[in-house]
Amino acid sequence: MKKFLASLLLSACALSGLAQAGMVDDVVQRGTLRVGMDPTYMPFEMTNKRGEIIGFEVDLLKAMAKAMGVKLELVSTGYDGIIPALLTDKFDMIGSGMTLTQERNLRVNFSEPFIVVGQTLLIRQELEGKIKSYKDLNDAQYRITSKVGTTGEMVAKKLIGKAQYHGYDNEQEALMDVVNGKADAFIYDAPYNVVALIKAGAGKLAYLDEPFTYEPLAFGLKKGDYDSLNWINNFLRQIKQDGSYDRIHDKWFKKNDWLKEME
Repeated sequence: MKKFLASLLLSACALSGLAQAGMVDDVVQRGTLRVGMDPTYMPFEMTNKRGEIIGFEVDLLKAMAKAMGVKLELVSTGYDGIIPALLTDKFDMIGSGMTLTQERNLRVNFSEPFIVVGQTLLIRQELEGKIKSYKDLNDAQYRITSKVGTTGEMVAKKLIGKAQYHGYDNEQEALMDVVNGKADAFIYDAPYNVVALIKAGAGKLAYLDEPFTYEPLAFGLKKGDYDSLNWINNFLRQIKQDGSYDRIHDKWFKKNDWLKEME
């Protein structure tokens, strides 16, 4: 009986040790934090004219890696396949402007949100005044676009289901359909649309800037890794209290110097 109890105790200790091992422990031991991201979402993650991935979320991740004492490695991944890539160990976590949705939460765990945004619309200039909200687009005569695999696509199909929908692999293609008059509206997160209006609008687009969805963006991890979630959530609380978050946020959302790097 004593031998049996001792065996159970050793097994419990072993299981306890396995339970405590997680993404953060692996990252610290490896010396590199690998983050999956689709670098096409201005101003969160994007590729500048020198081929470097820059942006608001990138800077948050750099601060996170520094706090861990490791290097940051960004793994470019198509957005529609980014969750399967996480689940098959292509990288350690998702940091790609991902909205925390209940559907996605069934497959991955999420940190606390690091920012909240909402879906807005860029429409053809000619429709300004006629189209006053997403509800006005819910008609078969209109053609709307967005990036596939995003909440923009989900919302388009759910709230504007009567309109013709066409999804694209990246935001730029979807947006240019509206700029070139081939589509009537582009649906996407407000921060991206603000920048897109400046860069591509040029009198061809009108911006309906009232968000009509609630979109908390968060980091995605494999399910069950609660120790790593605890570390990331505490990191986010710390930088929001010590001023680091505000400095990073203002650099990308209250200034536009970075736009010169995208020309």
